This record gives sequence, structure tokens and C-alpha cells, in this order.
Amino acid sequence: MKPGQLLFLLFISVPIIEIYFLIQMSDVIGGWYTIALVIVTAMAGARLVRSQGVATTQKMQLMMAQGQMPAMEILEGVVILVAGVLLVTPGFFTDAIGFIALLPPVRKHLIGKILKSRLSSMGQQAESPFQQTYEHRPSQTPRSPDVIEGDYRRED
Repeated sequence: MKPGQLLFLLFISVPIIEIYFLIQMSDVIGGWYTIALVIVTAMAGARLVRSQGVATTQKMQLMMAQGQMPAMEILEGVVILVAGVLLVTPGFFTDAIGFIALLPPVRKHLIGKILKSRLSSMGQQAESPFQQTYEHRPSQTPRSPDVIEGDYRRED
């Protein structure tokens, strides 16, 4: 299935699924309680996304300070962002997917699956992007003969 076809299918099916679950839930617990539950799950999801986003950002900064490329943390940040969008979207189906995506083992498994499928299509090993490190080196620009170094002070 092509990406455009998949997106079209998602744009059609997800709202239908959401409407179905909202109607079913309002039949069970009532309309106002359903609305309150949607709001509470959005608020709880936003709080979880914020805390996990901050933790991921801190891990990224730590890895960069150690001279390592934080590739996995960047991808986790993307998954957390998508989970956040799903959690603030009204509905129970998107909330369930969002909460599941916030579970670290599920998130790592999902990222691994995506990377393996992408990298295998490119003919590379799945672990190679995460084994890279870099060194911070100050830039060494050659001095031109027109540059004269010195100190100055301004007097008024």
C-alpha cells in the first residue's frame, strides 16, 4: 500500500472509529461524563508527554555532552510528539494509541521496527546509525596574511 493510500484510509477510518466509540461510551456512562472523560484523558496525556519529553531532552543533552550522537533519543522525541498529538485529539481510539506509544518498551520496539524496515530497504545494517560518535573540535581556519591580531580599547 502506498503512503498516500494509507493516509487516505486513516483520514477516513479514524474519525469513524472515534465517533463509534464516543457514541458507545455515551450510551454506557452518559454524554456529559463522556465529554469529561475525553477532557481528563487529554490533560493526563499532555502531562505525560511533557514529562517524558523533558526526560528525553535531558538524555539527548547528556549524550551530546559525552560526544555521542543521540539518534535514538531524537526518534523517541518524534514518537512522543506524535503520541502527544494523538492524546490531545478528542476520542478514545487515538488516546489508546497515544498512551501505548508513551510506554518506553513499546516506543523502542516501534522505532526498531521502523528502522529495520527502512534500513533493510536501503541495504544497510539496522544498528549502524546508533554506533556513531563525534568529537567536538574547534574549527581550525587558516590565517590569511591580511589579518593582524591585536587588542584595542576605546577612549572617548
